[in-house]
Amino acid sequence: MRDTRKPLMSSAKRGLTALAASLAVAGGLNATVSAAELDEVVFGTNWYAQAEHGGFYQAKATGIYEKYGLDVSIEMGGPQVNGIQLLVAGKRDFSMGYPIGNVKAVEEGLPVKTVAAAFQGDPQALIAHPHITSLEQVKEEGLPVYIAAFANTTFWPWLKSKYGYTDDMIRPYTFSVAPFLADDSIVQQGYLSSEPFAMEKAGVKPSVFLLADYGYPAYATTIETTDKLIEQNPDLVRRFVQASMEGWASYFKDPAPGNQLIQEANPEMTDEQIAYGIEKMKEYGLVTGGDATTGGIGVMTDARWAKIHEFMLNAGLVDKDLDINDVYSLDFLPKEPVLP
Repeated sequence: MRDTRKPLMSSAKRGLTALAASLAVAGGLNATVSAAELDEVVFGTNWYAQAEHGGFYQAKATGIYEKYGLDVSIEMGGPQVNGIQLLVAGKRDFSMGYPIGNVKAVEEGLPVKTVAAAFQGDPQALIAHPHITSLEQVKEEGLPVYIAAFANTTFWPWLKSKYGYTDDMIRPYTFSVAPFLADDSIVQQGYLSSEPFAMEKAGVKPSVFLLADYGYPAYATTIETTDKLIEQNPDLVRRFVQASMEGWASYFKDPAPGNQLIQEANPEMTDEQIAYGIEKMKEYGLVTGGDATTGGIGVMTDARWAKIHEFMLNAGLVDKDLDINDVYSLDFLPKEPVLP
């Protein structure tokens, strides 16, 4: 991928920008920093633009990033985009990550760290036909479960441990709901605000089991950056986190500005799909529920990371020698909770 960033500012100029933007973090700056003084930042998402990325697009659309001295370019992810690779290569300053992947990256020696979690719960769900009323029933009836390859190192070991699922239940998921619609014995993985929407449009009101509601511990939509950026410019990291979380608070109040940018980036994203995504994020408290109700949007805790680590250890997904404290930092979370 071509590096589209502009030349870096001089250290003096970046210092002035950081000083002005730091005043904004402290609540002492109302005016937007001039465009010439903005720190240029590249942020990569994990998929095509969608409502689940809304807070970041909102922060860009409404000038929140600029208020904190940032000129942010948002690059979409996709099936052929390796966000961690681009981050480590210096093509991106921040990347949208996932805790289990982040842990594995650190275990492999990559110099990356998680600094915030926009989603308190993973939107990953198991989806079944209406006559299936529990995760236990899926196991009891030995139903086929269609999952993608990545599930084998994320939520599938958790389902095996907690519900006794077995590998002979697995079928390969091809990211199409067509098999599901054709066979009412099929259970499949899905994103809370994606596959159920397509199923409902096709006339099936599915049973949706959000794994986070059953104890699956992973955060989602995390913000990752490099150890190098943390060391060289911690203030920039702090400003990006602060502005992004304010973007999420703004998005839930009036998502129109963010939605416009989402649809410019991804014209296939319809108004109806976006509205459905926002509805589900609110209904399940993915961004504002859990610890975020008091700790603010983006909050992470040592206790929650310990649960993630424990799950991965028990599932054999990580070596016991890994120090989980090397994976994340709480130092860049907003000092005052960003509440919706």
